[in-house]
Amino acid sequence: MKNIIFIAPPAAGKGTQSELLCNKYGLLHISTGDLLREESKKNTELGQEIKEKMSTGKLIDDSIIIELLKNKLIEIGNKSIILDGFPRTVVQAEAYDDMLDELNLDLGYVIVLDVDKELLEKRIVGRVSCPNCGNVYNELIEESKPMQEGLCNNCHTKLVKRADDNSESFKVRYETYLNTTKPLISYYESKGCLYHVDGNSSKHQIFDNIVNILEKI
Repeated sequence: MKNIIFIAPPAAGKGTQSELLCNKYGLLHISTGDLLREESKKNTELGQEIKEKMSTGKLIDDSIIIELLKNKLIEIGNKSIILDGFPRTVVQAEAYDDMLDELNLDLGYVIVLDVDKELLEKRIVGRVSCPNCGNVYNELIEESKPMQEGLCNNCHTKLVKRADDNSESFKVRYETYLNTTKPLISYYESKGCLYHVDGNSSKHQIFDNIVNILEKI
C-alpha cells in the first residue's frame, strides 16, 4: 500500500476515512498537529520555539513542519502512512516533494473528498459529542442523530457542542480552504496521482469508493 494524502474541506469526513483505512490496511496515521504538540513538550530549542508560537497563536514556519515530518518518516522507515493536516498549500506541497525525493520515497495517492457546501455546514452546525466516551452525533442529519435527543446512545451522558461549531466559524474555515488548500487539486492533478471521491453519501459508501480506487490501481 502506498501513502495517502486527503484534500478535503472542513467536515468532509477526512478523519473518519483515515481511521477506517488505517484499520483495514495497517497504515500509520501521521498528524502534523500531533507532531508539533509532541515536540513542544520537549526541553529543546526547537520544542520551546514551537511551544511559544503555539501559545501565542503564531503560524508555525513550513520549514519546522517539514523538519519534524522528515524526522518522523526516517524513524518509521518504509511503513505506509496517511498524512493528516499537510500539505495545506502549494508551497508546502512543493517542499514535501523535495523531501520525498531526498528520502527516495513515493508520493502515493492524493484523494479529494468532494462534498456540497450546504452538507458541510450541516455537519458542523449540527455536530454534538459525548464528553464521556467521545461518540459524535449530528442533530441535523437523520442517520447521525442520537436515539434520544441530547443523550449519548452508548453511555447516556448529556451531549455537548463545541463553541466553534457554528455557521460563522464554518464560513471562515471554508473560505480558507478555497483560498489556500483547494489549489492543491490542480497541483496534484498535473502529477497524475489525484482521485476524486463523492463525499456526499454515507461514510461506509465513501469508504467503499476509496477502497475501490486503491485496489484497482
